[in-house]
Amino acid sequence: MKRQLFNPIFLLYIIKCLIGTIICHGFYKAFPQYYLSWSIVSLLLVLAPDWDNSITLPIARIKANITGALLGLFCFTLPLSQLTQLCIGVVLTIAVCTILRIPTSTRSALAALVIVLLQEMGKPMWSYALQRIAAVLLGCLVGLALTLSFQYGERLLAKKPLS
Repeated sequence: MKRQLFNPIFLLYIIKCLIGTIICHGFYKAFPQYYLSWSIVSLLLVLAPDWDNSITLPIARIKANITGALLGLFCFTLPLSQLTQLCIGVVLTIAVCTILRIPTSTRSALAALVIVLLQEMGKPMWSYALQRIAAVLLGCLVGLALTLSFQYGERLLAKKPLS
């Protein structure tokens, strides 16, 4: 199947990305005390063009995001330098994604690992890591909801006869 830039699949993908970005940005603005800006990154990693109208790829990316976030939290607990924690996290994330048979979504997991693990300001804090995990999960949930909503809408449109 030849993939063109302005076909309906790409346009729907763009619309999903824009709606999801607006929703996650709304959460970020509504709750500025939390790191919900990271939900936008997670959302955009989860969404995919629906070439085959399948939920398989978004689900694999959600699993990967959750895997990376949890491994980030685990590595955060290690009494090591941030660079060492990050390197251990990268190795563990790649290994776990391979074991879970989601190697094509490893990049999503690595992004979630970095979101949770790296903290720029001062001494790393548990609350920041937990808030970033919440942001990753929020992005995943918004992505899943959009994917399912669009698939449901496409099914409804497919059943209606064109006038």
